[in-house]
Amino acid sequence: MSMRTRNNVTVTGREDGPALLLAHGFGCDQNLWRLVVPELERRYRVVLFDHTGAGHSDLSAWTPERYGSLDGYADDVLAICRELDLRDVVLVGHSVSAMIAVLAANLEPDRFAKLVLLTPSPCYLDDGDYRGGFSRADIDELLDSLESNYLGWSATMAPVIMGNPDRPELGEELTNSFCRTDPAIARVFARVTFLSDNRADLAKVTVPTLILECANDAIAPPEVGRFTHEQIPGSTLVTLDATGHCPQLSAPEATAAAITAFVSGP
Repeated sequence: MSMRTRNNVTVTGREDGPALLLAHGFGCDQNLWRLVVPELERRYRVVLFDHTGAGHSDLSAWTPERYGSLDGYADDVLAICRELDLRDVVLVGHSVSAMIAVLAANLEPDRFAKLVLLTPSPCYLDDGDYRGGFSRADIDELLDSLESNYLGWSATMAPVIMGNPDRPELGEELTNSFCRTDPAIARVFARVTFLSDNRADLAKVTVPTLILECANDAIAPPEVGRFTHEQIPGSTLVTLDATGHCPQLSAPEATAAAITAFVSGP
């Protein structure tokens, strides 16, 4: 099966424009990018896809062995690039896909022109002087709750992740996205997301990188954005005047503008 079919790849925008490959985060699919795409597709060739196990991807291609680490997802990103013959790609990774982007770029740096890491976290666990935002007890409680009642966990956690309590429709959209995800797949992906430690991979990045964080993010606190910036040589850190972990939904204009400014710059 082609990657185009397996991962529900869609291509829009200018055929002669630079290629932007947008990678969604946990519990989501490419639909989460819909508010930034109209702005981006005016300048770029925008490539969207669903991670294996998410959205309208071929769920039968998902196995816990291959996707029990972020490496399987990074391999998929590279396979999509090869099949579509994408070169000088700007890879935009949201949340856990920021680290998937880092892994992919470290494997094949010549394929990528730039990276955009949207609300990234290389490690969610606090560790000594490093503040990831969660203690091990926090993560264990979160994963136990997800294991025992995925739908209930989704209804509780999605609004926290989204933030913006004054705009409940945003939290509701993320809740619905979580609830559309196969619980068995979500359990494995959540464990991979919250227990991965990619801090050592950051210093290996050689591709020009933009780190986009939100001013208020319950999932990735400011210390995480600063750490990521300090570890990736020559990276740029931009703090959006936005709340929550999904600014492509809560602040799409600012998110698209920051991506465009970085992609179009030197």
